[in-house]
This record gives sequence, structure tokens and C-alpha cells, in this order.
Amino acid sequence: MYNVLICDDQVDIVNALKIYLAPEGYRLYEAFTGAQALEIVSREPIHLVLLDIMMPEMDGITATAKIREFSNIPIILLTAKSETEDKVLGLNVGADDYITKPFIPVEVLARVRSQLRRYATLGSRPENPEALSVGGIILNDNAKTVTVEGEPVSLTPMEYGILKLLMEHPGKVYSTKAIYEAVWQETAIGSEGAVAVHIRHLREKIEINPSEPRYLKVVWGQGYKIEGGSL
Repeated sequence: MYNVLICDDQVDIVNALKIYLAPEGYRLYEAFTGAQALEIVSREPIHLVLLDIMMPEMDGITATAKIREFSNIPIILLTAKSETEDKVLGLNVGADDYITKPFIPVEVLARVRSQLRRYATLGSRPENPEALSVGGIILNDNAKTVTVEGEPVSLTPMEYGILKLLMEHPGKVYSTKAIYEAVWQETAIGSEGAVAVHIRHLREKIEINPSEPRYLKVVWGQGYKIEGGSL
């Protein structure tokens, strides 16, 4: 059974999301501020967080950043259509996805299932039992760890999925659509922009100089690839 935390300062939204998710059999937790969400995640075995951006005491962006200091569980932001900049900021600090209000129940369920599926199965397939290595990057799929030049790097599930996909086929160019569908495990319908944000955040973690990447490179008009560390 998965434990899902729903955090929004509006009680009716929390209740609506509970109605959508309850039939899935999840154990549901609720919070109404970012501070409450942070406290629950720190003490309970939460597997996924639905987190509103605009909240009192501690907003969703700050809560996401603080959760990422100790946990890589999937975080889906709950946003208004007008919060475009906040969506990007949220992805930059470690959120995995976002859902725009007003909610469509089938979309909520699809995104929650997708993130939980990735979180539960990430690295569990036996196709590549040995560690992947590209230049100074080593990805141990059994231990679900990544090191760069011997230093451990903490990645979110989406960042890990993107890196693993590219490292399995070094030099191969993947379009944003192909990356989204492989990592998010759902059809890309206007959501490919999230890939660029995660790529940028991934570069900040694995590159010495993200503006001049050695490993994770863009092929303009085509997509992204990983190479062995040449400048």
C-alpha cells in the first residue's frame, strides 16, 4: 500500500483529492500548510506528495526544497494556471511534476500512478545488473546510487530516470518527447517542457560548469545525449 500526502490550504481541495484517490487503496495523509507537510514527511513513510504552491506559513516551493534535503520521494505540485513561473521554479528545486487547477480526476490519477510506478520500479529491472559508467559518472542501478568523480550525487526519481536512460546509450540523441515517454512512462502531450527543466537541474548536479557541460549535451533541434566528458 502506498502512502500519499495531500497538502493544500483549502479543505475542499484536500477532500476532493481524497475522493479521487481513495478508490485506489492508498493510505491518505492530509496537511494544510507547507510546514505541516514537511513535518509529516519527516516522520511518516510517505511515498508521494501532492503539494499546493500557494500556502501560508511555508509555501510549496520552500517545502519542496526542504523535503529534497532528505528525501527523493515523488512530489507533484498543485498549481493555478497563472503560476507558470512558480511551476518552473518548483521543478528547479526538485518537484517531479505538476497538476493545474481545476483538476481533472483522470489526470490526477494518471500522474499519481505514473510517479508511484517510477518510484517503485526505478532500477529494479535486471537488464543492466552492473554499474553504468560514462566518464567520471558511475550509476549503480542495483544500489540506486550515482557518483561523479567519486562524490555521491542525490537525484530525484525523474533525474535518475533521465540519466539512466542516456547512460544506457551514450552518444545516442533522444528527443524531449522520447525522454518524457520513456521516463514518465506516459504519452507526451505538451508536457515535454518538463524534460528541459529536469535536464537543467540534472546538469547542476553532475557538471562542474553547467553552462559548459562536459557530459549532458544538447543537440539543437534534435534532443539530448550524454558523452564521456570531453569539452
